[in-house]
Amino acid sequence: MSALTVDRSGTGHEWDDVVRIWEETDAPEGCKVEIIEGIVTVSPPPSDEHNDTAWLVQQQLLTVLPDGWAIYQTLGLALQQSGGLYMPDLVMMPRSRLSQGPDGRTAAEDAELVVEITSKSNANHDRVTKAHGYAKSGVPLYLLLDPWHSGRPTATLYGEPEHGTYRVLDMVEYGGKLTLPAPFDLEIDTGSFPVR
Repeated sequence: MSALTVDRSGTGHEWDDVVRIWEETDAPEGCKVEIIEGIVTVSPPPSDEHNDTAWLVQQQLLTVLPDGWAIYQTLGLALQQSGGLYMPDLVMMPRSRLSQGPDGRTAAEDAELVVEITSKSNANHDRVTKAHGYAKSGVPLYLLLDPWHSGRPTATLYGEPEHGTYRVLDMVEYGGKLTLPAPFDLEIDTGSFPVR
């Protein structure tokens, strides 16, 4: 992962300046460009295993998708209060909330479920920075799929955000089943998720 650091000398850049830099970043095709803690970051394209995991999760989520909702891949979620614009692997939300945030962008607080799958290069962002950002924005459920977790691939469901912190609602090693609460009421089977 590389970063384009925003110049913070003098009065510093405002949110609009950071977003402009993000929009103008010319990254290679397939790379993910995000704003994390006010810094424009570029991540390489995800691995085949990463993409396969996203598809396997999406396939299970489709079985409980409420009418009028959608599952979006790499949708930019604005977290203006924490200086972020994240592109989670999957976002589940009502379609009516799409692009209702600042400057026509989708606000993170409009998501009902966000899924991040760690890559070796970004695992700490997903585990710490993004967890804090999503919690601070009030995203009700954050599913972290972490094949790089201390040699034990894990799936962790976070919820009940309060003051920028989540409570762990469920955690299983890959192979187990993790339960998503209402409105989904779904057991996600992690047994088929690829492991490195």
